[in-house]
Order: sequence, then C-alpha cells, then structure tokens
Amino acid sequence: MPNHTNPEEALEHLEDRGPVANPFRAGGHSVFSRRGMVASSHTLASLAGVDMLRRGGGAMDAAIAAAATLAVVEPTMTGVGGDAFFLYYEAERRSVYGFNGSGRSPRSLAAEEVLLPGRVEIETDSWDAVTVPGAVDAWVCGHQRFGRLPFNEVLEPAIRYAEEGFAVTEVVHASWSAYEATLAADPEAARTYLIDGRAPGLGSIFVNPRLAQSLRAISNGGADAFYRGPLAAEIVRYAQSRGSALSAADFAEHRSEWVEPISTHFRDFDMLQLPPNGQGLAVLLMLNLLDGFDLEKQKHNSPAYLHLLVEAKKLAYADAHRWIADPQGAPVPIEDLLSQSYAAERRRLIDPARASEGTESGLATGSETVYLTAVDEDGNAVSFINSLFDVFGAKKVGGETGILLQNRGCGFSLDPDHPNAFAPGKRPFHTIIPGMVLRDGRLHLSYGLMGGSMQPQGHVQFLLSHLVFGLGLREAIDVPRWRHTQQTELLLEHGTPRSTMEALRTLGHDVVPAPGGQFGGAQAILIDAQTGTYIGASDPRKDGCALGY
Repeated sequence: MPNHTNPEEALEHLEDRGPVANPFRAGGHSVFSRRGMVASSHTLASLAGVDMLRRGGGAMDAAIAAAATLAVVEPTMTGVGGDAFFLYYEAERRSVYGFNGSGRSPRSLAAEEVLLPGRVEIETDSWDAVTVPGAVDAWVCGHQRFGRLPFNEVLEPAIRYAEEGFAVTEVVHASWSAYEATLAADPEAARTYLIDGRAPGLGSIFVNPRLAQSLRAISNGGADAFYRGPLAAEIVRYAQSRGSALSAADFAEHRSEWVEPISTHFRDFDMLQLPPNGQGLAVLLMLNLLDGFDLEKQKHNSPAYLHLLVEAKKLAYADAHRWIADPQGAPVPIEDLLSQSYAAERRRLIDPARASEGTESGLATGSETVYLTAVDEDGNAVSFINSLFDVFGAKKVGGETGILLQNRGCGFSLDPDHPNAFAPGKRPFHTIIPGMVLRDGRLHLSYGLMGGSMQPQGHVQFLLSHLVFGLGLREAIDVPRWRHTQQTELLLEHGTPRSTMEALRTLGHDVVPAPGGQFGGAQAILIDAQTGTYIGASDPRKDGCALGY
C-alpha cells in the first residue's frame, strides 16, 4: 500500500476492508469491568460517579454525582440552571422508568410579547429564552426514588471541585474561549466565568466559590432550597432587574414528571426513548423506516448506505418538527406515527438515486449538552442527560448564585398555529434524549449522543454500527459521522473518504467537510448477557472517559 501522509487519502485504500475508525482518533479501546461503571464527557465526573459506586451507592447516586460535577467542570455545556431527562432500568423488575425534568416558560410572559410580527426566532441570549431550570428537581426526584447514599454525600465531589478548583481541559477550554464576548455582556456571567475579561487558560485552575455555595445549599436543602428558598429569590431578583418575566411563583410551582418511555422493535431489540416534549421520537421513526431495508447487505458507511440514512432522517425529522411539543398542551399522535403502516407509506418516498430537498409530515393535522450513563453492581442503570442548550446557555448568571441559566425557550416555534408555539407556562421542544436498548426484557445498552439536532441522527448512526454491523462500542463511536442540516446540505466529518464524499455529491447531496465539534459526543455502557461484564466507551471528541471497577 502507498505511504500516504493524508489520513483521508489513506482511508480510501482501506474501504474494502470493512468499517474503519476515524484515523484522527484510532487506537482507543472499550473499558471492561464487573461491579460498576460510569461513562461521561469529563474524567472528573466519571471518577465522581465511580466513587459513589465504591461507597455502596447505586447507579442513580453515581449519575447525579457525575451530573453535578459536570455542572462545575464543564460549564460550557451543562449546569444547575439547565434541564435534565433520564431513563432508569431497575434490574430486579426488568422495568424502565422515564423522567422529564424540563422547565416551563414564565407564566407572566404573554404570548403577544413574544410572537411579534417579523420576529423569526427567540434570540439565544435573550431573557425571553430563559425557562425555569428543571435539573435540580430531576436530581432530587431521581435520588428520592432510587438513591442509596445521603444526597449531600452525592453532591460532595461537585462542591469540592467548585471550592478547590479544577484544571480546565482541552474541549472545555476551546468552547470557553470562543464565548468570552457573549459572557462579558452579562455582568454576573463576566464576574463568575471570566478572569479579567478572558476565559481561564488551558490547564489553569478555575475556582467557582459562588456556585459552590449554591450547590452546598442544594445538598442540604434539596429542591426546596433551589425552588422555594434564597436561591430562587436571588435568581428572580437579578432576572427581573434585567427585564425578565421570571417570577418566584414560576420557581415555586415547578414540577417535573415521571413518564412512560416510548419504544419500537428493531431486529431483536426494543429501542427505548422518552416521549415528547423531547425529540427521542425521531430516533424511533428513523429506525422504523430503515427496518424495511436490507441493511445487512449494504456496505457499512458506503455512499448508498449513507444516502439511505440521510433520506430517512429527513422524513423522521419532518414528523418530529411538525408534532413534538409539550403534550400537556398539544397531544402527540405517537401511536399513529410509530405504526408499521405509516413507516411503509413514508418509506416509499425515499429515492435511492437522488437526495430530496426535504418533506413535510405525512400525518394530517388532528446544542449544548452533556450525556452520561452509569451501571451499578446489581445491574441497575441510568441513561442521563443534562443541558443548558446553547454554549453557556443564555450566557446569563442568576445574580450572586453563580448559576448559569439555560436558553431552552429558543426551542419554541413563533408560528402561533404550531403545537410547539410559545405560550406562558409551557415546556418547549427539547433536543436532549437519553437512550436504552433491551433484548428479551434485559438491558443490553445504556447510551446517548449529545449535540442538539445531531442527537437522533447520531443515535441511529451509532446503533446501526453496533447492532447491525457488529462494531464494538468504541469503534462504533469512533467511526466518522454525518450530520444533515437543511435541504440538501450534508456535513461529513474528517476521516470520511474523499471517494465517499464525491459519490454523495453525485446523488445530489451538498457535501460540506466539517470538524468533529459538529458531530456531538457519545457515551455508552453495554451489559454482556453471557458473562455479566460491563463494557463502556467514551467519545474521544470530548474530554471524558469510561471508568469501571
């Protein structure tokens, strides 16, 4: 074989040898353990979770410890002021429980103040985009039902890193540096997250004493300390001083929701997601469409295979964007959307020889995030996702609390006739989706892939690489990804062979080579049904790892 210096050119000569990991990241391995495991986007968070397991805690304790730690060490992606969703697998009963920890828009923010003529979207750094944070209630509710250790012990690692400081890692530093100007626009965000107007340097030690105090208050007082105490009062005081409609009542009346997961059967597996207002439905719609094709005869990541997936994505997302909304205000026809007859009808719209420019829903009318997963010694597992939405959320901090506030309100539609149209006290369309896969009623895989609108298409790429083509977890994560954005635009990650790019162009795709930051980050833990061994993998596109013991 020629000695190529360009990894993309070298990869072209390996195309006939089966699936190949991205040459920019090749060399990583999955992690194996038996007693417990945590996989997250930051090493310190994975370590915090494993520490809980080693102390006798369960999967929920580990997940909350990791999520709280990420709120400190990865503030670009997540925080106390964001939302959280999770799936919990209870091994003894072989049952899966879903939790929707998303907050609502301010009740006193009238629709006519938001749905203004000529306004195209809710601006990402506006106070109109700030919704009530749901993460703390999700942590507390999950812990009350499935936790084993005291709640203050579970939050201890996060408090320690906020008080004593942590070293700023590479991916976090890159995002932090890119948002210096927008953080500077909010006085409290600048005071908390900038040093002399600049992001902390790579490898420097960052201390966040005000966030530490807030976390300590939550660790001692639980949800009441956040939603009905001094923390809510301070967030509301500052928000209102800047023109926000957030009120003390919005916080005091916040309630999260235990929900029934939705699912579809694909090959020998049951694929589980959370119901709307999250976009997990799009994963199941894509899988239903693709289940009608002989995927095994396709060459993995060949142009024809990728074309098929992209076209299925367009159809699934058309339905998702048409129907997904807060189900309390606009019921979603999930049963109809997931029916096999509907999948067969929509499947006929896929042209194997030409890329479509998009489509609409076939039913008549009737992003920045962290993902983590944990498994304990008893086989209980949590698929957990916590988010501020955009990088640093709304780029606003709630006064003296040190808490970044999310901008999930950007998920609302400004079309007053859309089910997801903005309204007071309503939950917006959500991108964050934890996933699980069962086989014969037992947990096979707890996984997720963060990244805004990348998430459902990323879930499906990972799942097919592993479940259909037999790639190990780490290789399935490493394989170069694609991301369809709009119409015929298709982003292809570095490492995709040039011959594949050119073939997709001939099919009508507007191919754009793109860096890894566009394609999200995955974490996954598999339970080997024969040995009981836990196998974990963490995405090298992030700063994290899978750790077991």
